[in-house]
Amino acid sequence: MLTRIGLALAGRAGARLASAVGITVGKDTLLRLVRALPEPEVGEVEVLGVDDFAFRKGRHYGTVLIDMATHRPLHLCEGREGEDLAAWLRDHPEVKVICRDRSSGYAEGARIGAPQAEQVADRYHLWANLGQAVEKTVNGHRSRLAEPPSEPADTPDEPQVVRLPTELKIVTRLREQHAAAHELWQQGMSKAGIGRKLGLHQATVRKLVDAPSADDVVAKSLQRAHVVDPYVGYLHRRWNDGVRNATQLYREIQEQGYPGGELAVQRHLRQYRTGRGHAPDPGPKPPSVREVTSWIMTHFEHLRDEVAGKLHRLRERDPELDRLTLHVRKFAVMMTARHGDRLEDWITEVERDSLAPLAGFARNLRRDFDAVRNGLSLPHSSGAVEGNINRLKMLKRQMFGRASLDLLRKRVLLAR
Repeated sequence: MLTRIGLALAGRAGARLASAVGITVGKDTLLRLVRALPEPEVGEVEVLGVDDFAFRKGRHYGTVLIDMATHRPLHLCEGREGEDLAAWLRDHPEVKVICRDRSSGYAEGARIGAPQAEQVADRYHLWANLGQAVEKTVNGHRSRLAEPPSEPADTPDEPQVVRLPTELKIVTRLREQHAAAHELWQQGMSKAGIGRKLGLHQATVRKLVDAPSADDVVAKSLQRAHVVDPYVGYLHRRWNDGVRNATQLYREIQEQGYPGGELAVQRHLRQYRTGRGHAPDPGPKPPSVREVTSWIMTHFEHLRDEVAGKLHRLRERDPELDRLTLHVRKFAVMMTARHGDRLEDWITEVERDSLAPLAGFARNLRRDFDAVRNGLSLPHSSGAVEGNINRLKMLKRQMFGRASLDLLRKRVLLAR
């Protein structure tokens, strides 16, 4: 009862409640009362969950330990290194299973503090890491995502296109930068030196040098979504019907839900304003890298027929993306059917393939092989840990300005 009263009085709502019932207590006194509350006994813990959380994202982190049987927080400490975890585990030799993400610090802490315990890598993080590798692989094939144009119909009586659309300035600039970067790279200059000479960030230089052709670099710019994109087909048809007034076309697509301004429509139509002629058919817009990644990472039975057809045609056009899809589906079967015994064969198969990002993911699994195999074999999961992390974030937001570790620790451990 004292615990609940103290925690209730810790916030603004508690202060108002105390005032309503005639209790005169200052905020500082309430906080001291909460800090003085005893922490609950930990008891016997056989399956432990561990994860980090952010006091300030990117700068300051902490660690929370969870009893996976009761989903109850057991310990809260500052930092996310393995020393604190190892110290806590030495005091609890009864721990048999440790569920964690793939952090090397927690892996080392668990190995030192509880060598008798089995470490289990969380399946959510494994799937998320695989998704990152898939997105990098698809990104390298960005220029191949567009479907080939359909054969033009025989229309000899139609006026010919007078002027083809000019290349975007950003595309021209990227082509020039790609050529210059590759020329300097072939001369033996380092990426840092290329960046200094061309005035480019090292990440941009790395992207230019790693791209085998300029098309692989400019494809992303060509595929950027624009507010007019969903209405290009309609504008194309109306233009070829003889309607050349941008204001009228703007009003027509506005009635269809167009959210942009008239200037964007004028800029799109400007490329067709020279002489007479029909606007070139823009064809279907290629899918984005993230769209293709989501298609590959989704079970084929859950894809809409239209999307499944697009993925099928993409796999027929690109053998590497076809092999990527097969690798992902084999991993999904391992994860859902608990076939951790197939992990070694899967890693070996991926390492022999030419898909560099996926091979990097596979090699990284070897560094934590036992925990990953346990994660793909045992029923344990870190779902309860992630739920507690979300709850901890809510408490931290409620305590904005007063979320020091000692007070946050009391609220997390006692407010249940």
